[in-house]
Amino acid sequence: MSIVLPARTRPARVSFEMPKPRTDLVLIGASVAILVVGTLLVWSSTSSNDLLTGDHPTAYLRKQLVNIAIGLVLGLAVYFTDRRWVRILAPFVYAGSVVGLLLVLVMGSTINGSRSWLLLGGLSIQPSEFAKLAVVVGMALFIAERLEVTHRHALRTPDVIGMLVIAGLPALLILAQPDLGTMLVLAATIFGVLAAAGTSSRWLGGLALAGITAATVAVRGGLIKQYQLDRFGAFTNPALDPRGAGYNTAQARIAIGNGGLFGRGLFAGSQTRSGFVPEQHTDFVFTVAGEELGLIGAGVLILLFAVVLWRALQIALRSEDIFGRVAAAGIACWFGFQTFQNIGMCLGIMPVTGVPLPLVSYGGSSMFASLMAIGLLLNIQRQSGARRTI
Repeated sequence: MSIVLPARTRPARVSFEMPKPRTDLVLIGASVAILVVGTLLVWSSTSSNDLLTGDHPTAYLRKQLVNIAIGLVLGLAVYFTDRRWVRILAPFVYAGSVVGLLLVLVMGSTINGSRSWLLLGGLSIQPSEFAKLAVVVGMALFIAERLEVTHRHALRTPDVIGMLVIAGLPALLILAQPDLGTMLVLAATIFGVLAAAGTSSRWLGGLALAGITAATVAVRGGLIKQYQLDRFGAFTNPALDPRGAGYNTAQARIAIGNGGLFGRGLFAGSQTRSGFVPEQHTDFVFTVAGEELGLIGAGVLILLFAVVLWRALQIALRSEDIFGRVAAAGIACWFGFQTFQNIGMCLGIMPVTGVPLPLVSYGGSSMFASLMAIGLLLNIQRQSGARRTI
């Protein structure tokens, strides 16, 4: 009789595969395309305005290129920062934005009725633009730390209250400036962050009702500045004050309607070249796209923004941790509402509130904050792609 021993089998090895993180080229491509179009629009809207440029047609083109260059450096710094350092530095970013908002109230400069700017040497900084990113990161970090430490998946009342406290301090400081446009964008962003974090519908409905009640009390109690009420009045009826609050809205509609289907061509818009639309290189830059690029060109610009929002939401859905999911969703809400608000006021479907078009309007603070947000989206996507598999 022979005995056959079983063959020795090797123990299964546990392998750890670290796939190379993939960069979201679609998000990068859409963002770069928006930057290119925006730069051309800013150049076109300022090149013929000698009072603005000091007889240097390319003055604002050069300034915008410098803003983009600095913003890209900041965005790359955020992109390459390790996730642990992002979470370590988040409280300092939040504290810095609060300090900036406090300094604005003490030593800020008033422009267009709002004390929103700090003048440091030859630079003008708008801390409220950075506060949007700080609130998103601060709320995302708070809820991530709370749920990860307690190993919970559902939010409790103290969690929601904590996020509202984090968002409430910058919001009150922005409201004190007063900067109603930024406050509206921030409110929409906060609501989106709460929803992405898993806040119950009862909480969200209660907050929406509280916001409507507070707005009603503010209007009836005289807490809203008269020029802000005039803007809302002009939104409902532009003919109410065509030489005052309704002038911007009326001229914006004329410029966009003048573009037709294919536009007048870059640097060839009559309304733009004549300078009829106020603040056309900042808040009303979309009117340049409407007049000079037409319905087709302006539609392509809107489509590029839709691609950015789509990629931001995809990054949020695919993020493997709470911080990444909530932060990416918050950025999507911020960009989405601000884009809608800016384009809407140019079309006359939203009141004039003075918010810039992300990645397009002239201005360093808005450009820096927007590109840092894009860098954070790419950081979240890269970190999610570098997961460990068994």
